[in-house]
Amino acid sequence: MKTKTGLEVDAYFSASKIKWLLNNVSGARKKAENGELAFGTVDTWLIWKLTCGRLHVTDVSNASRTMLFNINSLNWDEELLNIFDIPYMILPEVRSSSEFYAEIQMPDELEGIKVAGIAGDQQAALFGQTCFEKGSTKNTYGTGCFMLQNTGTEPVMSKNRLLTTVAWQIGDKTNYALEGSVFIGGAVIQWLRDALGIIKNSADVETLANSIPDSDGVYFVPAFSGLGTPHWNQAARGVIIGLTRGTGKAHVARAALESIALQTADLLAAMNADSHQLLADLRVDGGATENDTLLQFQADILQIPVVRSKTAETTVLGAAYLAGLAVGFWSSKSELAEHWQADRIFNPVMPQSEAQERVERWHEAVKRSFSWAK
Repeated sequence: MKTKTGLEVDAYFSASKIKWLLNNVSGARKKAENGELAFGTVDTWLIWKLTCGRLHVTDVSNASRTMLFNINSLNWDEELLNIFDIPYMILPEVRSSSEFYAEIQMPDELEGIKVAGIAGDQQAALFGQTCFEKGSTKNTYGTGCFMLQNTGTEPVMSKNRLLTTVAWQIGDKTNYALEGSVFIGGAVIQWLRDALGIIKNSADVETLANSIPDSDGVYFVPAFSGLGTPHWNQAARGVIIGLTRGTGKAHVARAALESIALQTADLLAAMNADSHQLLADLRVDGGATENDTLLQFQADILQIPVVRSKTAETTVLGAAYLAGLAVGFWSSKSELAEHWQADRIFNPVMPQSEAQERVERWHEAVKRSFSWAK
C-alpha cells in the first residue's frame, strides 16, 4: 500500500470514507455504479460548481491524498479500487497542477475568469514558499503544523513514518515531497484560552510566557487526539510533567508554546533521516508565526535559521503562483523565487548542548504520553 500511495493506512484519507458511504447510505452504491454519483476533494467540488458541472477534475497533489492514487504511475490504481470496492467512474480526471482547465461560468461576477491552478493545501504552501529546490522545507503553523520537504523528481519512501506525496506537476515534470503533521499546534494555545482560561486572547500567550525566563523543567505534550508524525500513536494523551509547588500558569503557557517547536523538531529530524538533507534554513508561515517567542525558540531547538514569510497565507500565494504560470502572468519559477519576500530571520542563540538536552527531556515526556487511552 505505502509503496503505491506513499501514505499510512489511516481513515484520515478518502478511501475508507468513500467505501463507508457507498456501503451505508441507502442507494449510494447503485447510483455510483450507474454514474449518478461523483467523488472529489474540495477543489473538485469548487471547479464543478464554477463550471456548472462541465468539469470533474482534480490535480495530482490532491489525488495523492485519497489512498487510491498510484504516485509512481500518476494514475488511479486499479488494485486499490478493487480492495476498497470503489467504482472507477466516480473519480475525477487527474490533471497537472498548473494549466488552463476552464473558464468560470458562474457566479456571473466571475464569468470568463480562467481556472488555471490546483494544489492541495500544504503542497500549495510549499510552492508559495518557493521551495523549488530539492531539500528545501517549509512548516505551516496553524491549528496543527504541517511540514513538507521537496525531495525532487523521485518519491522518497519514508522509514520514519512520514508521508510521501506528490508536491505538484507542471508540464511533464512532477515534484515529490515528504510530509509530517503535528495534530495539535496552535490548538494548544486555544486550549489555554478556552479550557483553562489563563489567557483571554491567543496573542496573550507570548506576554504570559515571557513573564518568566524559562519553563523551569515543565514539559507539555499536547496529545489531545493522539500523536502524529513520527509516532502515529492514536492512544497517546496529553501530559504536563515536571510540576512543582512553584509552577504557575506562566510555566504552563511557556511549556505549551515550546511544545509546538519541539514537535516540529521531531518532524524535521525524521525528515532529514529519510532524505539525508542538511537544511540551511526552515521557511515558516501560518497564523502562529506572528509569535516571535515561538519562532526564536524554534530556531534555538533546530539550531538553524527560521525564516518567516512576509505573506502568512502562503497556501493562497502558491495557488496564485501556479495559476499565474499557466496563464503567462509569471514566466518561470525563477521569477517567482525573486517575487517571494522574507519578513524576518530568527537565528539560533541557544547553545547546542542546551538545545540537545531540551530535546532529550522532551522525548522522555513524549514516551510518558504513549498508550494512555484504551
